[in-house]
Amino acid sequence: MNSKTFQRIFFIGLLILAVMIAAGCAHKEVVDACLKGHTYGFWGGLWHGLIAPFDLIGMLIRDNITVYAQNNNGAWYAFGFILGSGGWGLLGGHGIGRRTRKK
Repeated sequence: MNSKTFQRIFFIGLLILAVMIAAGCAHKEVVDACLKGHTYGFWGGLWHGLIAPFDLIGMLIRDNITVYAQNNNGAWYAFGFILGSGGWGLLGGHGIGRRTRKK
């Protein structure tokens, strides 16, 4: 390993360490009030994933809007959220490929 590669790895490691230290000082929200009432499952996660872009815009304007429900049932909610938010490339991509022209 040459010195330039070592410097890059060292810098990236130092950057990750700094981010982790800064994240440890982040403000913690009390979510006890959010955990009462309806628990969201797969369909709730799917719906929240579909409206996530609008929720993100709303979050910038208001403080009481969140993208991800805190009172969810776990993996099924997360799976629905991922599918609703576009599946992270799992559901599409056929139209993006290169098209060949016939001559």
